[in-house]
Amino acid sequence: RTATVWKTLSPFWGEEYEVQLQPSFHSISIYVMDEDALSRDDVIGKVCITRDMLVEHPKGYSGWMSLSEVDPDEEVQGEIHLRVEVQGSQGRRRLHCSVLEAR
Repeated sequence: RTATVWKTLSPFWGEEYEVQLQPSFHSISIYVMDEDALSRDDVIGKVCITRDMLVEHPKGYSGWMSLSEVDPDEEVQGEIHLRVEVQGSQGRRRLHCSVLEAR
């Protein structure tokens, strides 16, 4: 979970996380949330990066991905511009994912 960036419509986080991909890797989900001071934080939506997506784009993927709903009763709107690439060899692979922007 990243830190919250308050009072801006153009936030910049500059945070990096490293994820080791296990051989049984199927998918990784990125959740977009808002932070509420007086109530529970709301999940706005999510995007999933799947093994199949990485196989389809062996040199990496860069593009807009639509948010999908987490709660089937909620309508979701929004997109995240991601750059995704797998680095390393079969024995030790890393997933490098950059969130470039969102709307």
